[in-house]
Amino acid sequence: MDEHVIGVISDTHGLLRPEALRALNGVDLIVHAGDVGALGVLAALEQIAPVATVRGNTDRGEWAEQLPMTRVIEVGQSRLYVLHDIGNLELDPAAAGFAALITGHSHRPSCRRQGGLLYLNPGTAGPRRFDLPVSVALLHIRGSALEAEIVELPIAEEF
Repeated sequence: MDEHVIGVISDTHGLLRPEALRALNGVDLIVHAGDVGALGVLAALEQIAPVATVRGNTDRGEWAEQLPMTRVIEVGQSRLYVLHDIGNLELDPAAAGFAALITGHSHRPSCRRQGGLLYLNPGTAGPRRFDLPVSVALLHIRGSALEAEIVELPIAEEF
């Protein structure tokens, strides 16, 4: 059975840190869960792997209007549902047959299971917010089994 490794990033707000690029190196696909901030962020990520992106609440301009608000991604035997803000969720992802719900927006990394559904928010990989960590996530998919890990990025103190 093939294993797929998906890099998950969110809330870059135009800042793509070299630490994030290193953490995502070698993944099969990158999911950006919105608040990209600049088209150049997506171009840089595409140098690593194909990128699937959704629009965040701060993504503005012609380039951002081309991004969908939600996205369905099929990897192996798993279906993933992606949107920026979980507060805008208009369906029951578990009832709709999704294995995972990927969001951003809160800048707070989290990974939990509820009712058979994996809820994954990679946190922010862009500007640090409050005392929250700077992070991405790696999602390992083998058949229909999903395992996710939050990867906190080693960032020097910011002023």
